[in-house]
Amino acid sequence: MTVDLRIRLKRHADGSASLTCTRRDGSVTWQRLHGPTASVMPVHDLTHYAVESTLGFRRGFYGLLADGWEITDFAKPWPRGPIPDEALVVELIVGFFDAERRQGEAMTAEAFAVQAAQYVASREAVGKTIPAGRWQLSDGELESVRSLRDALLARWAAVPADGDLDLEYRTSN
Repeated sequence: MTVDLRIRLKRHADGSASLTCTRRDGSVTWQRLHGPTASVMPVHDLTHYAVESTLGFRRGFYGLLADGWEITDFAKPWPRGPIPDEALVVELIVGFFDAERRQGEAMTAEAFAVQAAQYVASREAVGKTIPAGRWQLSDGELESVRSLRDALLARWAAVPADGDLDLEYRTSN
């Protein structure tokens, strides 16, 4: 299988972190993170990897980076236009996994669906739509994502200063 994106998270000695993504064609997008963001974003990015890899999303954060998006394309002034629907769904799912990890309590598929439906409805009330359907996950899917995420977070926690965590991302199985 072809590797579409090589992902490197680096823990710098000064407390910062960086994310570097190298595409199949050799082009690179990267970002250096400082302050509190340096501890939050690597965990969020690893959760993205677990969600997108486990659930087969191909147009989430890493899939779009593999397709040529830059990390800066995901923020104002939105140079590529609106985030694709699938990436919105991925962000919703990742956000719920981030929240559950912070709270220290795993949600069931039923609780996840209720929370997600409430969030989607609140977004629709202000004119922002998140596509329905794919954010409804089974207990098995939730557990598979948690298992990979937890393994990745353990690996990241073990990375020493000036060390790296390297991953390979594929957009096709």
